[in-house]
Amino acid sequence: MKERPALGHLCPALPPGLPRLDGYCGFPFPPAAMTLAVLASCALTGIDAPPVRVEVHLAPGLPSFTMVGLADTEVRESRERVRAALLSSGFDFPAGRLTVNLAPADLPKESGRFDLPIAVGVLLASGQIAMPSLSGRARARDAVPPLARLVLAGELSLTGALVPIAGALAIALSLSRRQPDAELLLPAGSATQAARVPGLRAYGAATLRDVVAHLEEKQMLAATACHVDGTAGLPPCLSDVKGQYGARRALEVAAAGGHNLLMLGPPGSGKSMLAQRLPGLLPPLRHDDALEAAAIASLAPGPAPTFGLRPFRAPHHSVSGAALVGGGTRPRPGEITYAHLGVLFLDELPEFGRHVLDTLREPLETGRVSIARAQHRTEYPARFQLVAAMNPCRCGWHGSNVKACACTPDQVAAYRARLSGPLLDRIDLQVEVPAAGDDWADLPPGEPTTAVRPRVGAALDWQHRRQGCANAALAPGQVDTHCRPDAAARALWKQAMKQFAWSARTAHRVLKVARTVADLAGAAEIGSPHMAEAVQFRRPLRER
Repeated sequence: MKERPALGHLCPALPPGLPRLDGYCGFPFPPAAMTLAVLASCALTGIDAPPVRVEVHLAPGLPSFTMVGLADTEVRESRERVRAALLSSGFDFPAGRLTVNLAPADLPKESGRFDLPIAVGVLLASGQIAMPSLSGRARARDAVPPLARLVLAGELSLTGALVPIAGALAIALSLSRRQPDAELLLPAGSATQAARVPGLRAYGAATLRDVVAHLEEKQMLAATACHVDGTAGLPPCLSDVKGQYGARRALEVAAAGGHNLLMLGPPGSGKSMLAQRLPGLLPPLRHDDALEAAAIASLAPGPAPTFGLRPFRAPHHSVSGAALVGGGTRPRPGEITYAHLGVLFLDELPEFGRHVLDTLREPLETGRVSIARAQHRTEYPARFQLVAAMNPCRCGWHGSNVKACACTPDQVAAYRARLSGPLLDRIDLQVEVPAAGDDWADLPPGEPTTAVRPRVGAALDWQHRRQGCANAALAPGQVDTHCRPDAAARALWKQAMKQFAWSARTAHRVLKVARTVADLAGAAEIGSPHMAEAVQFRRPLRER
C-alpha cells in the first residue's frame, strides 16, 4: 500500500484563526479508511472575496451527500450538479457518507462557484486523482505546496463543462491583494476577465476533465493572457448639442470639479444629450480605478462593458429603492454602485418616488452605501457624479415661449415639491435649459469634446496637486483652506446667502463651485466674476 501523505501536502494555507485538521487524503486507501480533501475557494461579500475552505470528507456507511457551512439554495443544489458532472466526465461517484463543509461556517455562501472545488475534492477524497505534486517527492523543493496556492471557483453543467461565473474580476482583484502568489483556476469565459489583474496567474478550463489533467500534470493549462480591446467606441461628442451655451458651460464646470448637476427645461431642449456627453469630458480612468469599476460591473448580469470607460447608468423612474441603492434579502449592488467612478443620470427626476430619491442623500455625502441585514452587513462603493433632468411642470412648458403651459400655479408648485430640500442641497449646480429656438437647425456645431476635455483635465490636475481631490469632495475644514474668496467675492457670497436663505451645506457648495470656476480660468484666488457665476448656478428652483 502506498504511503499516506500528510495533510500538510494537500491542504492549502488556512485562513488565520482556523486550526489545521488531522487526517489523510488524496490517494487510494482501504475501503474502511476515512479520507479528507481540503481545497481553497472564495465567497463574495460586496466586492470583497473572503477565503472559503472547502472540506470534502468521505467515510464508510450508507450513501449520503451532506453539505454544511451556511450554504444557500444555489450551493446546496451543487450536489446534483457535481454528481452528474462526475459521471458525465467518466469518473465514479463514491459510495459512502460524503460530507462537504464550507468554512468558516458563519460566512454566507451563494451561487454555483463552489461546484468545481467540491467536485475536485470528491475526486481527491475518493482517490481518483493521483497528483505527483502531493507525493512530497516531485515538489519537495517547494516551500509552499502547489495546491496551497491554487484557488478554484466555477459552476459545473451536467455535462461536466464549466460555466462562467459572476464576479470573476472582483474575486481576482480581492485575491491578488490578499495572496499575491495565488493561482486562480476559473472557467475559460471568466479567466479572461481575471487576467486583467496584474501579477495574478489565472487559468481557464473548459471542462472538469481539463482541470483534472492540469492537477495530474498530464496536460497543463496555460496562464490566460490579458486581452486588450482596442475597438472601444468613443463617447458621444459635445458638438452634437447646438446652442444651449449656458447649459454647456454648466456641464464643463460640473466635469471640472466633480459637481452634481440638475437641469431644468422643457421637453426636447437637449437635457439628455448633455448628460450623455459628460463621461466624455472626464479624464480616463487610472488602471486601478478601471479595475475597480470593471470588478463592480462583473457583478451585474449581462455582457461586461468596455474596460476603461467610465460607467454611465440611467435607470427608469419606476426603479425601486433596493434597485437604486442596493439591497434585497441577499444584498445586491444597486445602480449607484454600478455608476461608481462614473455618472448616474436620473431623467424626469420628480417622477421618481420621493422615498427612493431620499435614499441618495447619504451616498452623495459619503461615497459609500452600507446595507445591513440580520445575518450580515455589506458595504459597496458609490462615488458617482449625479446628473438629473426635469421639466418645469407636469406638462413641461411652464415659462416657455414656445408653447403655453396647461398647469395651474398650485400644480407647478406641487410638481416641484416632490424634490426634498435636503436632496436639492446636495446638488451643486441647478441650471435652466431653455427650449430650442426656431433657428436651432441653422446654428453651427458647438465646441467639440476634444477641445473641452483638456481644460477639464487641467483644472482637475490643479485640484489634485493642491488638495489631493476634486473640489466637490472637499471636506468642510478644507473648504476654508482652499476656497478663500477675495473681499468683493466674499461680500457677494454673503449677500446671496442672506437673500436666498441658504443652508450651511449650500453655502459651502457654492464656494466649491466658485473655486472650480476660478480653476478653469487659471486664477489662484476666487474673484467676484467667479463667485457671480457660481451664485447664478444656485438660483432657487421655486424662482424659475
